[in-house]
Amino acid sequence: MSAPLRIDIAVCTFRRKALMDTLASLARLIVPPGVRPRVVVADNDIEPSARPCVETAGALLAMEIVYVHCPAGNISIARNACLERSDADFLAFVDDDETVEPQWLDRLLAAAEESDADVVLGPVRALYRPDAPRWMQRGDFHATRPVWVKGEIRTGYTCNVLMRLAAPAIAGRRFDLALGRSGGEDTAFFSAVHGAGGRFAFAADAWVEEAVPAPRARFSWLAQRRLRMGQTHGRLLAARQEGAVRIGAAAVALAKCAACLAGAAAFAPSPVRRNRFALRAFLHAGAVGGLFGARAIEPYGKLEAVR
Repeated sequence: MSAPLRIDIAVCTFRRKALMDTLASLARLIVPPGVRPRVVVADNDIEPSARPCVETAGALLAMEIVYVHCPAGNISIARNACLERSDADFLAFVDDDETVEPQWLDRLLAAAEESDADVVLGPVRALYRPDAPRWMQRGDFHATRPVWVKGEIRTGYTCNVLMRLAAPAIAGRRFDLALGRSGGEDTAFFSAVHGAGGRFAFAADAWVEEAVPAPRARFSWLAQRRLRMGQTHGRLLAARQEGAVRIGAAAVALAKCAACLAGAAAFAPSPVRRNRFALRAFLHAGAVGGLFGARAIEPYGKLEAVR
């Protein structure tokens, strides 16, 4: 008989009460034949605060669960701990405030087999509170899907992903500790995977769901996130560009920012369009700052600590 396909499902956590819901959803997974999954929980708190939750979940899971304490307050430390602990064929990441559908893993694997990709991304469905702004719900501003550029995916995210660990573009690669407090470490990681020749695919039916808590159901939270995303993009550009080229990239970003602000003004009566343009303006403004070394926003372990 052939050896089973080994898959580690990594959950990085930091004082998140919803972790139990995440683990309970993994207990309901429909595991494909010939697949041996294992759950790895990386606790990024100073104290091992997630250990009791993991021990309780162990009784629910029909698969092995491993607890790793990897302090503190830097998400890259936790993600790297999962990479270092895993010796599986595939490693999946899901966030500690998400729940997976029963066929989530099967669908990610099917997409990996069909495409022979090194990285398979799935979509994230946002679940809004009844009191969330109507424009946010109508525009679905919290949903996550990959971005295609000229017909290909060039970067990714860790909230719903499956990685082939032996792929040359992934083997030995780690998340940047310098981005572990500001965020953007996943964008940088997967951009480097693409730059090294890694192949990406999208499993459109491999859904996870994420509830949007009240602190995130605000324009200010989305604006801060877009600004940080822009900073990450700007820093990635700055690492490849110098002098006049960098100034040219900043000028383009400034022009895009101005155009988006003009779009926001033009669509002032339409909250969805207005806010979409305004958030794009924050993204481009962040890129300008990132190009010239502006201090990164650092929400991880602070603003994101307890929910």
